[in-house]
Amino acid sequence: MESAMEQFSVWTPLIINAVKAVIVLVIGWFLAGFLAALVKKRIVSHPRIDDTIGGFAASIVRWLILLVTVIAILQLFGIQATSLVAVLGAGTLAIGLALQGTLSDIAAGVMLIIFRPYKIGQYVDIGGTSGTVKDLNIFVTELVTPDNVQIVMPNGKAWGTVVTNYSAHSTRRLDLAFGIDYGDDIDKAVQIVLDVANADERVHKEPEPWVRVTNLGDSSVDLGVRLWCDAGDYWELKFHMLKAVKEAFDAGGISIPYPHQVEVRKDA
Repeated sequence: MESAMEQFSVWTPLIINAVKAVIVLVIGWFLAGFLAALVKKRIVSHPRIDDTIGGFAASIVRWLILLVTVIAILQLFGIQATSLVAVLGAGTLAIGLALQGTLSDIAAGVMLIIFRPYKIGQYVDIGGTSGTVKDLNIFVTELVTPDNVQIVMPNGKAWGTVVTNYSAHSTRRLDLAFGIDYGDDIDKAVQIVLDVANADERVHKEPEPWVRVTNLGDSSVDLGVRLWCDAGDYWELKFHMLKAVKEAFDAGGISIPYPHQVEVRKDA
């Protein structure tokens, strides 16, 4: 009986500390999420601060609180913060080698926030991967493709490759090409394209629409078209112009020729 009591008295402090550790972990976890969300909300609501900074700052707050929580739990089991720092200091090289990829992602995340090659909500191509930027935190960049597929990319890869930002500027140039038959009236075809472009309010008047003969192909005279529009109107304007110009050509007697093939036979 006495031995059982002694064992219970030995395990009691450990059990109490374990319960305290669970409580501290739960509180720290929820506190990290709450404060991170609060920081992001406050920053995003500020009209002069970019939304990208809000998500990044929230991520830093979350991980710092979780780190403090882990240190507090270790102290409950008798591991002092000074001892923990000493151990980490002694193992800096090993930790650095083991986490070099993670540390590289953190450093790249800081560089992405400073130089901001892209922001949340912009459509970008990062090293051949395209999508709309949904989130940027200290470790990864999250993209969403037009068909709603999530792509998570380490910041180190995003920072170390070519970034094409299709949303960086408010306007874009739409380039189109139409082929007409060699027997058609070129000036008439050019005027038809200009009329269709000028009739669309999304096409900017400055720079003015540009239509020129750009190539004499094997079976067609190729007209190059350059139109300026707001970046958000790019795709809808492109789809509209393709359809509208085809219909206008049909109404105006301008034909779009099919590719011609010539078959040569040699008699035996």
